[in-house]
Amino acid sequence: VQLVESGGGLVQPGGSLRLSCAASGFTFSNYVMSWYRQAPGKERELVATTTSAGGSTNYPDSVKGRFTISRDNAKNEVYLQMNNLKPEDTAVYYCGAGRWYPYGYSPNYWGQGTQVTVSS
Repeated sequence: VQLVESGGGLVQPGGSLRLSCAASGFTFSNYVMSWYRQAPGKERELVATTTSAGGSTNYPDSVKGRFTISRDNAKNEVYLQMNNLKPEDTAVYYCGAGRWYPYGYSPNYWGQGTQVTVSS
């Protein structure tokens, strides 16, 4: 199983970035895909999920209206479009593959992460 993120980098406040995650080694279309982030000294935070067919997405209030998750099941890829970036969005962003349970979302697989830094 591999999840490989790309697209991170340095961007100014108010700018945009698009992260990509290429998946292999499992049946991509069967999984709810997600993006997490972890800033230094903070816990990992779930920032977006998309169901297997892409018909339903979820975001926390901290990114709602600025981040958009999408997926291409034909390419086994998931994306995170991030607009109006803020310094507090600075973190390592991770791609995840998992499922929703009654208690919440739980990832089965993780990528290695890509650094996003928002700074002037």
